[in-house]
Amino acid sequence: MFAVTATQFDPDDPIKCLTFGDHPEPVVPEGWTTVTVRAAALNHHDLWTLKGVGISQERLPIVLGCDAAGVDEDGNEVIVHSVIGTPVDGDETLDPARSLLSEKYDGTFAEKVAVPRRNLVPKPAAISFEEAACLPTAWLTAYRMIFDKAGLEPGSTILVQGAGGGVATALIALGRAGGFRVWATSRSQDKRERALALGADRVFETGARLPERVDAVMETVGEATWKHSLSSLRPGGRIVTCGATSGMVAATQLAQVYFLQKSIIGSTMGTREQLARLAVFLEQTGVRPMIDRVLPLAEAEEGFAAMHRGEVFGKVVFTL
Repeated sequence: MFAVTATQFDPDDPIKCLTFGDHPEPVVPEGWTTVTVRAAALNHHDLWTLKGVGISQERLPIVLGCDAAGVDEDGNEVIVHSVIGTPVDGDETLDPARSLLSEKYDGTFAEKVAVPRRNLVPKPAAISFEEAACLPTAWLTAYRMIFDKAGLEPGSTILVQGAGGGVATALIALGRAGGFRVWATSRSQDKRERALALGADRVFETGARLPERVDAVMETVGEATWKHSLSSLRPGGRIVTCGATSGMVAATQLAQVYFLQKSIIGSTMGTREQLARLAVFLEQTGVRPMIDRVLPLAEAEEGFAAMHRGEVFGKVVFTL
């Protein structure tokens, strides 16, 4: 079958590590099944893999991709939940041995992908395969951050750092649909304008002083925005962080945390049940993922290169 695989690592030039071509059909362990992929979405996780982050050499070659929507062996249209793990208190993200597709097991950038049967979520007919493929990583992460981890009521103000990425655009759209006041930052004027069109109430340059402190900050950027996030938060507010695309190590003024009783909450992906609820939320509200571009899987290099250059707004989707 045709697949896009990682065959080597290069932190400086990850794109050259992509390989296109024939790959063995997936092995299907007991309790697993296969999905014929119709659409798959690109994540920063895929670039990190090509850079050698979070994966060892002995795992190569491995099919890239965490996200997919397609058709199962019984002909049902499904969304693939990409967290592979045993639920702990009903939450597979708490399993210390959990992994995402494309870490231990071949991912979704292929004609077929093998997954545990429990990882399949029905795809609502109103949502296209391309839209559904955006949900399992970026949109599920955003859904959990806002509706689970932030602990806010509608009408609260949230700040989304780094408007433009898949999680950030999902946070803006979901926050708007959930009744929150959404502010967003970006270094790019074009991305700030597009964030407004997507549903943000106000936009600011990265690091700009805000007119008032916010109830929660949604952090995906990390080192470059961390100081601003902490200072922009009201006393008693929460930073919810799910990633650090600009750097993993950020200085923290601890007095701001304990004296003003601010909370820092980590959030990783979401559960299969949350993915199912997210799909219903989109069906009921009419909210849809912002898609930057749709490409045939055979032309995936273009999407990888655009993400590597920081030239995407929303999700890059590959179709088969």
